[in-house]
Amino acid sequence: MTLMLERPTIGGTEPPSFEALLDLLDELNVPDGYKAEIIKGNIVVSPWSKGYYATVMELVCDQLRPRLPEGHRISCGPFLYVFPGSERAYGPDIHAAHSRTHRTTSNRLDGEGLSFVAELTSVSTRDDDLTDKVETYGRAGVPVYLILDMQEEQATALWTPSAKGYESRLTVPFGEKLQIPAPFDCTLDTSGFQAPEEPEES
Repeated sequence: MTLMLERPTIGGTEPPSFEALLDLLDELNVPDGYKAEIIKGNIVVSPWSKGYYATVMELVCDQLRPRLPEGHRISCGPFLYVFPGSERAYGPDIHAAHSRTHRTTSNRLDGEGLSFVAELTSVSTRDDDLTDKVETYGRAGVPVYLILDMQEEQATALWTPSAKGYESRLTVPFGEKLQIPAPFDCTLDTSGFQAPEEPEES
């Protein structure tokens, strides 16, 4: 389930600015197990990931960590990256950025400081991961965007960022190896990304 809070208008007045929306996000009492982002002028509250997603995130981080550019760190912790030019604010599942991006007391991190971002899709957020976030990350110049489509069980690397999103992409099914381009220049083994089989009821 995804909850959406749209920008309110009162008596024909202008909707709140992006900064006002960020302030509202700061004050929002998000229920345990949910995260909040700003997407297309709305505050979108969506549930946290399924349990096995944690294993997938760790597998990605473990493989990319040795290939990070100097001074960069990778994490799957919940942090909010802000893109003022696009009026978006995302909490990506996996993110890599130069350590200076995190040298702030603010909870609003600079999205243009990202060197890598990955999203693991869910039924409720899949469309935004495949469309809105492609455009926003690309316009911000994030070098590599990895989409792990957990419903279709395939991985897509996007690179060569541009004003329209990304110019290059490569998709492989889970279980195969995916080339991650510069600044990482490595191969991501997607073995173990599939959903675990549920035990049969006796």
